[in-house]
Amino acid sequence: MVKMIPWPPLVIAGIRSGITAIVIYLYDKPERLRFGKYTVGGAVCYTVMVIFYVLANKMTTAGNAILIQYTAPVYVAIFGLSFLGEKSSKKDWMTIVLMLVGLGLFFFEGLSFTSFWGNIAALIAGFGFAGTTLFMRKQKNGRPIDSVLLGNILTFLICVPFLFQDVTFEMGPWIRVTYLGVIQLGLAYILYSTAIKHVSALDSIIYPVIEPVFNPILAFLFLGELMSGNAQFGGALVLAGVLGRGLIQAAQNKKIRKNQ
Repeated sequence: MVKMIPWPPLVIAGIRSGITAIVIYLYDKPERLRFGKYTVGGAVCYTVMVIFYVLANKMTTAGNAILIQYTAPVYVAIFGLSFLGEKSSKKDWMTIVLMLVGLGLFFFEGLSFTSFWGNIAALIAGFGFAGTTLFMRKQKNGRPIDSVLLGNILTFLICVPFLFQDVTFEMGPWIRVTYLGVIQLGLAYILYSTAIKHVSALDSIIYPVIEPVFNPILAFLFLGELMSGNAQFGGALVLAGVLGRGLIQAAQNKKIRKNQ
């Protein structure tokens, strides 16, 4: 969707976040915004994530942007213990390595090593994604959705000076950016801010790694576009890592409950 919208990246990021802010406000109807340090920290990281992801998507291949952003679980695993007291196990690290190998194979044909600044933007987006997750998890007993609302407002305000550059008024781009604002960010982060209260930070950033895998799967199912052998094997590795870890955790939790 981002690549199909013929506007500059900061215009897309600003309008998308403006729409998302409205969606989240209408859903949550907060009486006031809270400006605690974790709320603000989460909002700043969220802003970095959404702006730099759109920049990356316009400056490099979609494969690069997705793969590099989804190095985020590594940062969460590294900082989760010191920031949240949530320790990463060997199983977690094995899952992360399997996911990264799988994503690398999955997007192998779409990778490029020449789009230096696009790759840097994707790396910064990954840092933002990890920070957003850590700060939202830190608010597990509070209101993590406030970070998302504030982050979208902040993104919109930062992008306001660019909103009048090259914006067209054809129906197509506005339908796409509305989809991005309502579904891809709005509904997604309403669900994410609810889920993150009940799962660890690493859980909440590992399960979404299934997201990029579904793009070509849906393209195959609905458009008949075939995936390469590398993509099929890489996707299988990602799914095996994420789902396998989930099943192992479920079995361990069941055993703990039984012993209690």
